Order: sequence, then C-alpha cells, then structure tokens
Amino acid sequence: MSASLERSALADWWRRSMPLSLRYRLIIFLIAAVSVAALIQGLIAYRNALHETDEIFDYHMRQMAFSMQGRFGSGTVSVPLGGDKQPFDFLVQAWALDGSPLLESPLGGLLPQRAVLGFSNVDSYGRQYRVFSLQTSYQVIQVAQDMAVRRRMAGELAWRTVLPIALMLPLLGVVVWWVVSHSLEPVSRVREQIANRAADDLAPLVAADMPSELGPLVAEFNALLHRVAGAFEAQQHFVADAAHELRSPLTALKLQLQGLQRATDAQEQAQAAARLAKGIDRASHLVDQLLALARQEGRSLAVLGAHDVALDALCRDAVVAVADAAGAKGIDLGLGRCDAAQVRGQSESLAMLIRNLLDNAIKYTPAGGHVDLSLRSEGSRTVVLCVEDSGPGIASAERERVFDRFYRSPETTALAGAQGSGLGLAIVRAIADSHGATITLDRSPTLGGLWVRIVFPVQA
Repeated sequence: MSASLERSALADWWRRSMPLSLRYRLIIFLIAAVSVAALIQGLIAYRNALHETDEIFDYHMRQMAFSMQGRFGSGTVSVPLGGDKQPFDFLVQAWALDGSPLLESPLGGLLPQRAVLGFSNVDSYGRQYRVFSLQTSYQVIQVAQDMAVRRRMAGELAWRTVLPIALMLPLLGVVVWWVVSHSLEPVSRVREQIANRAADDLAPLVAADMPSELGPLVAEFNALLHRVAGAFEAQQHFVADAAHELRSPLTALKLQLQGLQRATDAQEQAQAAARLAKGIDRASHLVDQLLALARQEGRSLAVLGAHDVALDALCRDAVVAVADAAGAKGIDLGLGRCDAAQVRGQSESLAMLIRNLLDNAIKYTPAGGHVDLSLRSEGSRTVVLCVEDSGPGIASAERERVFDRFYRSPETTALAGAQGSGLGLAIVRAIADSHGATITLDRSPTLGGLWVRIVFPVQA
C-alpha cells in the first residue's frame, strides 16, 4: 500500500514539475536523452578502457618478471629501484627460496612476501594491488601495481571520449530547439486558423502540409465542424418550421377567444369556451411534440443515458395507455406475440416511440378497424417491433416523406382532421436512430393498412 502511495506521489510531483508546453517538454526530454546516452557511453568507454589497460599492464608485469629471472644469485644484496624524485609505477621485490630478500623497489615492503604464482589481487594498507609472482630455481620474483593507476588511466580515456559531447551539448541544445520548433509549426498554424475565425465560421480547417501525426486530428476536427454545422442547420430549420406551425393554432386561439368575448348568451359562451379548450389542447399537444422532437433529434444513447430496457413490458404498458382511445373509436386493439426482450436504450424514449406508433395507428384507422402490436426476437442479435393497422396506409412514394417534420399525407389528413401535428413519425425516426434501430414502412399483409417494422440490435 505504501509503495503504491509513493509511486502516486512521485507521479503527481512529476506532472506538477514538468512544463505544460509540448515544445519545452520535447527539448528537455531530448537533451536529457542525449546526456544519458553520453553518460552511458562514458561508462562503457571506462569499462572497455579498464579492461584493455588490465590486459596491457598484465602483459608488461609478466614480461618484467620474466626479464628479471636469473639475474640474482644466492646471497645477492638487495638494490632499490627508482627513488623519491622519480616515482616507479611498479613495485618489484625478489627473495631467495629461504626467504632472504634479494631486491626490493621503493614501497615494496607494502606487499606481503607470499608466492601465489601467477596473477592475483592483494589488499594492503587500504589499497588494492595487482600482483604477478614467478618462481625460478633460485628465487621468487614478484611484480605489483596499484590498481588506482589503472583506474586513473581508464577514467582519463573515458573522459576524453565524453568531453567532445559535453562541449557540443550547448550547440546540440540549440539544434534540438530549432528542430522541435520547426516541427511544431503546423500546430501553430492550426491554432491561428481556429483563433482568427468568427464564432459562426464552421468552414473546415486547411489540412495541407500537415504531418501524419497531426493530419488525423485535423480531419476529426473538420468532421466535428461538419456535424456541428449540420446540427445548426437542422436547428434553424426546426425553429423556422416550429414558428410556422405554431402561427396557425395561435391565430385560431385568438379567433376563438374573440368569439368567446362576443358571445351574448350562456349557450354561445359554452360552445366558444369548448372550442377554445380544444384549441388549447391541440396547441399544447403540438408544443409537447416539438419539445419531444427537440430532445430526441441528434442525441446519442450516451447523452440520453442508456440502460437495459425490457421492451416487452413497455409494449404492454403502451397498449393499456391507449386502450381508452381505441375503445372510443370502436377499434380492436390487440397485443400479439410479445417475446421477452431487452435492449440497450432509454426507457422514456422507447415508451414514447411505441406510444406514438399506436397513437398514429388509432388516429388514422377508421372506426371499427383493427390495430395490432407485436414484439419478437429474431435470433440472439435483433428484436423486431411491429405495429399494423387496417387504415388507408401510406403510398410507397410518400413513405420517406412522412418522416419529415410537419409533413402530413393528403390521403390521411381527412381521417385525422386537425388532430395531427405531422411530428409523430419524425419523433419515431429520431428515437430509432438514436438507438441504432432501423425503421421500415410497408403495407400490412394481414390487415391491409400500414405496417411499421422497427429492428433493434441486441448488445451483449
């Protein structure tokens, strides 16, 4: 637990300490990478130089020992090599087989007289020595060297390797800054295009000479601008259509109000009040439909709030809700096959879809007709919702136009009278699109009227 907290605190500190500028981040990372590479190169050069130095000095120590064999006889007086004014890197000592010293260089007494033949490492007085021992028939010769001498020479070789990079680092920083700044110029151009345009300018950004990493971002942004432009255009058309459609019921309400004011007796006042109430109901219904369409058009399930919805339960509730309206016209409303099915969606929107389909079917079906609702699962991937009626249906040439806002077929307007708003199927299409469903209109093979078929995908 503590380790994860420490890592989280370290990550937070790293995010706070790093500059937000992408340019400065790239410059810092690149210079740091070059510095780390130079350091690693220096370490590798040091190891290689130390290895080569060991081989060279080991060879010299061995040759020195072999060149001294046979030069000292028994009882030879020891003669020191080198002096205080002329330091000697190698320590040489020789002794007879009985242990009497024959030769000893300055500081040679620092090493013990032990005949470990060949090469070995000896620690003495806080220092480490490389020792080569050779035994002949008369004496033992020992040549040693302080390992600090080898390390110092290897360090000098490694420093001479890293020094040019260290001297070139400022110039390299300038080159890195220029390359990064030049590479980020397309980002600056895109920023200037966005900053210099008006709020209502939704023209696509110029994507010429964009690097491959920035091109997809500009393309996605242009696609977003295209969708926003489409949404604005749809909103403008919607507002214009709504204003046009609201003008007629508002004018009618004004005339009915004037009729109520001019009424002289109680009966005329009652009739004018009833007409005014019906006009208010129609206007209220139109406003409700407009608000419903505004909420549904262009919305995705992520915006609407998707969850698992039992579509069969919504079908039963919708049939119960419109049963009184169907009974008032003497329409036989039936719920046929209704499989248990769940879809991913928004329950209020799906309930509105089913209710609008049934309302339309009842509205355009003559008195004494039939309306059927069914729901069936087709495999494990799709669910099909069907609404059929015995009304006049919709001509094939108009089956796409009826989904347009405020469009009412001339053949069915006489049946619905002033009750229709021309928004029912537009709302159904918007809800189906937001749920990824497909909707088709055809003639019912059993009842002869309109057959609405909606296919919902079932998500695992």
